[in-house]
Amino acid sequence: MTHRTVTAVADDYVASLAALDPSAAEALGQQADLVVPDLSPETFAEQLAIARRTLAALGEATETDPDEQVLRVALTERLTNDIALAESGFTTRLLAPLATPIHRVKQIFDNLPSRDADETGRLLRNLEQVPTALEQYRQTLTAAADQGFVAPSRQARLVAEQARGWGDPENGYFRRLVGGMSSSSEALTRAGAAAAAATLELARWLETEHAARGSDQDGVGHNLYRVTSSAFLGAQIDLEETYQYGWDRLAALTTEVDRLTRRISDDGPAAAMEVLDDRPGQRLPVGPELVTWIEDRISASIRTLDGTVFDMPPAVHQCEGRLATPGSGVIYYSPPDVGLTRPGRVYWSTPPGADTAPVWREVSTVHHEGVPGHHLQYAITMTQEHLHPWQRYLCHIHGYAEGWAHYTEGRAESWGLVHDDAERLSVLLAQRWRAARIVVDLGLHLDLPVPAGNGVTTATRWTREVGQDVLVEVAGMDRHTAVFEVDRYLGWPGQALAFCVGARLWEQALASARTTAGTAYDEKAFHMAALQLGPMGLDPLRQMLAERAVR
Repeated sequence: MTHRTVTAVADDYVASLAALDPSAAEALGQQADLVVPDLSPETFAEQLAIARRTLAALGEATETDPDEQVLRVALTERLTNDIALAESGFTTRLLAPLATPIHRVKQIFDNLPSRDADETGRLLRNLEQVPTALEQYRQTLTAAADQGFVAPSRQARLVAEQARGWGDPENGYFRRLVGGMSSSSEALTRAGAAAAAATLELARWLETEHAARGSDQDGVGHNLYRVTSSAFLGAQIDLEETYQYGWDRLAALTTEVDRLTRRISDDGPAAAMEVLDDRPGQRLPVGPELVTWIEDRISASIRTLDGTVFDMPPAVHQCEGRLATPGSGVIYYSPPDVGLTRPGRVYWSTPPGADTAPVWREVSTVHHEGVPGHHLQYAITMTQEHLHPWQRYLCHIHGYAEGWAHYTEGRAESWGLVHDDAERLSVLLAQRWRAARIVVDLGLHLDLPVPAGNGVTTATRWTREVGQDVLVEVAGMDRHTAVFEVDRYLGWPGQALAFCVGARLWEQALASARTTAGTAYDEKAFHMAALQLGPMGLDPLRQMLAERAVR
C-alpha cells in the first residue's frame, strides 16, 4: 500500500475547503469574486466531515523531511480541536460580541477596495450576498438550537445590539460604507440598504426569538470550558493551577504598578493616571491625528528592532492605522491579504461619543497589535516559503498569536520601545489586564471562589459586575470598555487565557534556550527560528521548541 505524504494530505484538505470557504481559495492563489462566506448548516457539516477525513489520512501519511513533521504535528492538533469544538456544538451556536461569522461578514467590507469600476463591481456583488449569508447563519443557529446547542441569552442580545448599530439606515455601517464611496450608484445604494435591512432583521430575530432559547446563566461550566480552552490554546492545561497563576501574577504586577505610580502621584494609581491623561500631548483628538500616532509608533518600532532583535521581511514595513466603528473601545489587527497587496492594518475602535483618546494608555496595545506583536508575526509567517499554504494563511490559533503578542509587550522595554514612566505604566497596566483576564474568565465560567485578601476585590463570588469592577481597577479602563471585555469573555470561554498562558510559554522557551545555549545564545536567532516554525498550538510549540533547544 502506498501512503500519501503529509504535504499531499494537507494539499487535499485546503483544496476541499476552497470549495466552501473563500479564505481557503485565496490561500491557494485563487481570486474569489465572492468572499462573503456560505454560513449554512450544510457548509458547517461538510467542513466537519472534511476535518474528520483529513485527520484520519494524516495518521497514515508519511513524512519526507522535517518541515513535514512540523506540518503533521500542527495540522493534527488543529483538526483534533476543530472537531471537538464542532461536536460540542460551540462552532454552530457561536454568538459573542467580537468575532462570530456575523462579524466576519461585516469586516470583509473593511478590506474590499473600490478604486475602479471592476473593484466597485466586486464590492457590489459581495454586498448583495450579505442578506443570504445572514439568513444562512440564522438557519445554522436554529439548527444548532434544535440539537440543544444554544448560546446564553445575553450573547444573543449583545450581538443583536451591535447588529442594530450596523444596520441603522441613517448612520449605520452599511449606510456609511455606500455613502462614503465616490462612485456610489443606484445599485450600490439598493444593495447597501438591503444589507442594512437584513442586519436589522437578524437583530430583531436574535433579540425576540433566539435569545429566548438560551440560558440566563452566562458561564459555560467545566465540560464545555475544557473543550473551548483547549481549542483556543492548542494545549491542555491545569485549570486550577492556571487560576492561581493568574492571581499570583496579578499580585506581583499590582506591586509594580503601585511602586511606579508613587513616582507620579502620592494619591494612588487612579490619581496618577489622571495626571498622565492631563499632560500636554498625551490626549489626541479622535481622527487623523490618532491614525498618525498609531502609524508613527509602528514605524518607530520597526526602525528600532529591524536587524537587531528581528530580521524583518519587507512586508513588515507596510502597516496602516485605521479608525473603526466606535463602540467596542478596543484596538485590533487585520492581516494583509494572501498576495500582500493590501497592508496589515491596526484598527482603533474608540468608545461611543469619545472626542479624544489618551494615547499613553495604548502604547503597549499598539506594540501588541502592530510591531513587534501581531503584524510582525503575521508578516514573517506569510513570507516563509517552506511553510505549507495552510500554515501560512489558514492556521490561526489564539494561544500562539496572542501569546506571542503579549510576550513581546513584556519584552518591549528591554528592546528600547518604552521611553518614560507613562509608557512603562501602559505596559504594566496591559500586563495586569491580561492577568486579570485569567481570573475573571476562569472565575465566571467555572464559578470559582474569589480568594480572600486578594488586594483587588472584596467580593467572594464572581458576577459579571465584579468582573467589570476588577478590570476598571487593575487595567485603568473606562466602564464601557470593561463591560464589553467581560461580555467578550463570556461569549468566548477560554480565549482570554491565550494572552498570559501563551506569553508564559514563550518566556519559558526563551529561558530554556538561553540555558541550553549558554554563551552561544543569540536572542535574534532564537526568535527567528521559533517564528519560522509557523503557527501551531501551544502544546506542539512547546515540544518543537524544546527539541530545537536540545539540538
